[in-house]
Amino acid sequence: MKYRKFGNTGFDVSALGFGSMRMPLVEGAKDDSEVDVDLAIEMIRTGIDGGINYVDSAWAYHGGESEIIVGSALKGGYREKVKLATKSPLWLIEKEDDFDRILDKQLDKLKTDYVDMYLLHAVDNDRFKNIILRLDLLTKMEEAKADGRIRHIGFSFHDGYDVFRNIIDTYDGFEFCQIQMNYINVEHQATLKGLKYAAEKGLAVVIMEPILGGKLANLPDSMSAKLPEGKNAVEAALDFLWDMPEVSVVLSGMSTLDHVKENLKYASNSEVGKLTEKDFKAYSLIREEYNSLTLIPCTACEYCMPCPVGIEIPRMMEAYNSSIIKGYGVAVSAYEKLVVGADKCIACRQCEKVCPQGIVVSEWMKKIASKLSS
Repeated sequence: MKYRKFGNTGFDVSALGFGSMRMPLVEGAKDDSEVDVDLAIEMIRTGIDGGINYVDSAWAYHGGESEIIVGSALKGGYREKVKLATKSPLWLIEKEDDFDRILDKQLDKLKTDYVDMYLLHAVDNDRFKNIILRLDLLTKMEEAKADGRIRHIGFSFHDGYDVFRNIIDTYDGFEFCQIQMNYINVEHQATLKGLKYAAEKGLAVVIMEPILGGKLANLPDSMSAKLPEGKNAVEAALDFLWDMPEVSVVLSGMSTLDHVKENLKYASNSEVGKLTEKDFKAYSLIREEYNSLTLIPCTACEYCMPCPVGIEIPRMMEAYNSSIIKGYGVAVSAYEKLVVGADKCIACRQCEKVCPQGIVVSEWMKKIASKLSS
């Protein structure tokens, strides 16, 4: 395993981090809370045995089960081997006392007295102004750090560059941040410019969605042919991020034991500045082709679930995207396997309020129904 400086904190973290949002599900699972716990624990421990020392979770992942499973995986001496991260669910905080109540519950679920990294989850301009600042949650974070329940203060982010920079400039107590980045999304959300700005300010930068919700692992043949020479799709996506000195750790939401073993191998070969001009040209060509497609930018994070009428929103969007990438027949086949059709959307917009990508789901459901339900 290769290790990198974690901002100005004084310690190093593994180039590869374990993201616990996409753990394996039991066969026939009805939703993503039905995790194959034994396999998930084996995967986390295999990762740590392979050198991973950064494990990331959150209150909302896997219907609230993620923190419990991570806590179980870190028994038997594994807790002492890692920096443990989890996140404060801002959408559930209506008064100041909610912050401490939720944090204490998280510590109980994780079976630990403290978390190394505590993030304000999915911060955007609205949540920063109307929840974090209004309820003085930055002071609550400082108090939790002072009493030892958390060690380092950070935030995860889903908005634009100007908002990102304003958040960093407003409060100098942030020690790290977590942003979405991959070779397609270089001008999306915080952007490459934001990555560099955060690093210049001394913040460690944690990367999420390096494979774009799995999309970059399963490229169409025309894009796969453009990959940097000698690399498969996943390795190429990870190397793009590891090439940058501003990146502290890349989180991978691994779903199989093979994913863990393969990513450990890629991480062992990671290096800053290893990519060539020819490699960057390859990424640019794939990005150009990818952006020419009219795809829904869904990463299958499932924050939108459950839908009140039972629509499987991420799978619905995956079916639509496959109509563009894999062809209409494949898309219709995938759509017909879904129990509730896109035409059943009641436009309640609950999902739109929590979507990190800002997808106007209700409008896309109309398009999907029109294209695939016939």
